[in-house]
Amino acid sequence: MTEQPTAVVLRPLGLGDLLTGVPAIRGVRAAVPGHRLVLATTRALAPLAALIDAVDEVLPAVELEPLGWSGPPPELAVDLHGKGPASHVVVAGLHPQRLLTFDSPGYPGPIWYADEHEVRRWCRLVDEGLGVTCDPDALDLRVPDVEPPVRGAAVVHPGAAFPGRRWPVDRFAAVARHLRAQGHDVRVTGGPAEVELARAVAAGAGLGDGAVLAGRTTSLELAAVVAAASVVVCGDTGVAHLATAYRRPSVVLFGPVPPALWGPPPRAQHVVLWHGDGTGDPWGTDLDPALARVTVAEVTAALDALL
Repeated sequence: MTEQPTAVVLRPLGLGDLLTGVPAIRGVRAAVPGHRLVLATTRALAPLAALIDAVDEVLPAVELEPLGWSGPPPELAVDLHGKGPASHVVVAGLHPQRLLTFDSPGYPGPIWYADEHEVRRWCRLVDEGLGVTCDPDALDLRVPDVEPPVRGAAVVHPGAAFPGRRWPVDRFAAVARHLRAQGHDVRVTGGPAEVELARAVAAGAGLGDGAVLAGRTTSLELAAVVAAASVVVCGDTGVAHLATAYRRPSVVLFGPVPPALWGPPPRAQHVVLWHGDGTGDPWGTDLDPALARVTVAEVTAALDALL
């Protein structure tokens, strides 16, 4: 019996990176419908990667390190990680029959454009490289088969990967206080490293400790909370992409990175606030000036219009 051919897709980055790559992953599936599609991503993201209907198997991966691949060479390997040889060599090391990467020395392929939206960039790689048409709006995830700790909450997520992308605690607290005054069940989310940040927001909003979900949810439970949320308020971070994936109303605060590169699709339920010029530092250690210009009044007005 002929063994089923395999396609390996590399995407071992953060939550937002994984979710913006979903349309391209679905495009690979459309291009090779008879293949077993293996997504190489981080162990932390593996539970969420399993919610993508195009994925058959998740392979644990570490950024820019060789993959622990024990099977025969895949028929196809696709680099959805980066634009240059550092990640290209990871997929090339699988010795696939076909290799798809962006163009760089020794790796012919489609041209990388720095000003392209992240979703459309990877869709175009698959479109041009595999001859299919990706739908950049195909961002939805399956709802996890876990019971969320709360349903219908107004989710406030103050964390972000770098300080330059974190709106001030007192402003998040003011927004949470506004939502509570409007009668919403407000919950503050975050990862294990963001518990104190979430507690500070809750305390500033006059919320009890039970409102803090940070550090108390698995990745699947967090996804389930967002999928059942009445609204999500957050910065430019992975939770914003979860709100997009579950089509929940959201107000997303951008600073150093333009929403034209990472923002949600143009849907009425997703509101973006940004006052930048695209010159900020997404890895900055201080609050980005553009993010600092987003006011509490702007956010509460956007929430009132949504809700």
